[in-house]
Amino acid sequence: MKVETVTDLPVLPRRQPESNKGNYGRILVIAGSRGMSGAAVLCGSAALRAGAGLVRVAVAEGILPIVAASNPCYMTVPLTQDDDGRIAGEALAELRPWIAQNDVLAVGPGLGKSHSLSRMLRELLAETQLPIVLDADGLTAFADQPADLIDHAGPVVITPHPGEFARLLKADVPTVQAHRAELAAKFARDHRLVVVLKGHGTVVTDGTRSYVNKTGNPGMATAGAGDVLTGVIAALIGQRLDPFAAAQLGVYLHGLAGDLVCEARGEVGLIASDIVEAIPESFRKWRMKPAGVG
Repeated sequence: MKVETVTDLPVLPRRQPESNKGNYGRILVIAGSRGMSGAAVLCGSAALRAGAGLVRVAVAEGILPIVAASNPCYMTVPLTQDDDGRIAGEALAELRPWIAQNDVLAVGPGLGKSHSLSRMLRELLAETQLPIVLDADGLTAFADQPADLIDHAGPVVITPHPGEFARLLKADVPTVQAHRAELAAKFARDHRLVVVLKGHGTVVTDGTRSYVNKTGNPGMATAGAGDVLTGVIAALIGQRLDPFAAAQLGVYLHGLAGDLVCEARGEVGLIASDIVEAIPESFRKWRMKPAGVG
């Protein structure tokens, strides 16, 4: 099947004077575990910086004080945890009322791995009609049974790095890297979702369209950068972009934010929180471009 190459970026409507936070998306981030609270903080903070009207961060109850103290601009939701400080499998019942109050889910950064958590994530994907951005440990939950990704009730965007994508394909990283665009498009088409295959020249595809990103730099090869991207894409879906368009614009702006930091400070010392702080400027720079230009 022929895949259309997309080069123009989507247009994000400008905000109207009479709007309120409800117009720009309510995002529920499900992330973090003992020792990985930062992933939840980065994802939630990035969603705010990318324009989400309201962000809630649902975490294992033991790390809630850390996550809550890290940013006063999002709300937090405590969830039952297991003995290792991960969200417990039975927490899905606690999540359902919160899911009903939101527009988009960002799931996976720093969750950790357990059989009960994997089972919970598969149930979540199968029953939730809201758009879901699935990253990191959220993807690991499907590594043994990638066919379960087909069973989703609503739109899904997955954001694997090459190693995570190789596990989903039962392949190796060199094979993935040698055939990035083709493998990503086939997986997206077969599983009816959007794939964001991260790395140099990030590929965004829904199986019929494909975009290769040109922003970003090697300084962004740093822990937490992917958590930031997950929050950005979720925020753009919350602002009424369709999942492919949100992923396309999200990777562009995320990479541009990294480029702005690199220009100011260099590659070596770049960290994920720098990218978060540069997101507003990346939006401003993008707004100065002619409409649609990438």
